[in-house]
Amino acid sequence: MVKLSAELIEQAAQYTNPVRDRELDLRGYKIPVLENLGATLDQFDTIDFSDNEIRKLDGFPLLKRLKTLLMNNNRICRVGENLEQALPSMRELILTSNNIQELGDLDPLASVKTLTLLSLLRNPVTNKKHYRLYVINKIPQIHVLDFQKVKLKVSACHRSETKSCSFIEKHCHYQVQRVVVYNTRQVV
Repeated sequence: MVKLSAELIEQAAQYTNPVRDRELDLRGYKIPVLENLGATLDQFDTIDFSDNEIRKLDGFPLLKRLKTLLMNNNRICRVGENLEQALPSMRELILTSNNIQELGDLDPLASVKTLTLLSLLRNPVTNKKHYRLYVINKIPQIHVLDFQKVKLKVSACHRSETKSCSFIEKHCHYQVQRVVVYNTRQVV
C-alpha cells in the first residue's frame, strides 16, 4: 500500500481528459486513506482514485473546482459527513464496485446538493428492496443513477408532489417513506 503524499500527487499523471476537464490520475496505487489532498492546490476538475484500497469517502480539504470523483473498485463502506462543504461543486460520483451495504450508509450524500450523477453498481446496497426509490428520495436532484436516467415523473413523485401521481406511484412513494423511516430507526 502506498501513502497518498504530496510527492505522489505531484508525480501522478495529470492531463486534460476527453471532456476537457483537468484530471489527476491516482488510479491503481493501492492507496488506503484519502489524505494530503491540499497538495492538489484545487487545480483539478476530476480526480480518479479507481483501483485503490480506500474504505471511507472522507478526508477532503476544500476543493471548489472538483466536479467529478471516480472511486470505483475500492473498498468503500462508509461515506463521511460534510462532503458538501469540502466538495461544493461535485456533480458526478462514481462508487461502482465498492462495499456499501445499507441504504442508510448513503444518507450523507443527501447534503451534496450539486450531485446529479451517481453510480453504485456492484455494491451490496443495490440489492436492497426499494434501493433506487430510496436514493431518488434522498437525493432529489439526481438525474442519472447507475448510468440510467431518472425519469422526471418518478423523480417528481418522490419529492412529495404526489397530487398528479397514479395510485401505484403514490404507493411507491409511501413505501419509500416507510423504508426511510425504518432505516433511520436502524441507524439510531
